Amino acid sequence: MADLLDRWRAAARGAGATDPAQRDRAGAELLGRWREPHRHHHTVAHLTVVLDVVDAHASSAVRPDLVRLAAWCHDAVYDPRAEGDANERDSAALADALLTRSGLPADAVAEVRRLVLLTAGHAVDPADADGALLCDADLAVLAAPPEAYDHYAAAIRREYVHVPDPAFRAGRARVLAGLLALPALFRLPPLATRWEARARANLTRELATLH
Repeated sequence: MADLLDRWRAAARGAGATDPAQRDRAGAELLGRWREPHRHHHTVAHLTVVLDVVDAHASSAVRPDLVRLAAWCHDAVYDPRAEGDANERDSAALADALLTRSGLPADAVAEVRRLVLLTAGHAVDPADADGALLCDADLAVLAAPPEAYDHYAAAIRREYVHVPDPAFRAGRARVLAGLLALPALFRLPPLATRWEARARANLTRELATLH
């Protein structure tokens, strides 16, 4: 966990945070949220994967440290009982509060908030390099090998254990169909080449089991 907090500090410093104490408190709060017991996929492991993808392709971003901060904040609020895009909106509001207290410039805070909100539907303008990187990193699990993808799908089901099976199947099918309807799941050319076909195969396979 110390390594993750070091990554948070580095990104916040790079983005212009001016209050080290508030910055460190914000990182600790976010890490605590990612470790909440009701999470099974949206965990520290997912955060780490997203950060690793962002780091590996940071050269494609305009402001990579803001993408890193958005990665930290994008699922900071995660309530499986919330409706619609409430989690994304609440995560964006939390990012606004934590980053403002940490002394980030207002334009940087607004950009992180915008990036977090993009993860509600993963619909990104092709010209939006930072949004593309964040959303591609967030969806990396979709391109996992089949066994790992099935583990992810099972983790999502555990997060929604309170939902009866018929309702879960219908809701999950809508999510998968929405992803498959996107013109592209991955926007960065290297990731699209490596991941697009495998991700669509995984989504199609899971969707078939739900029907």
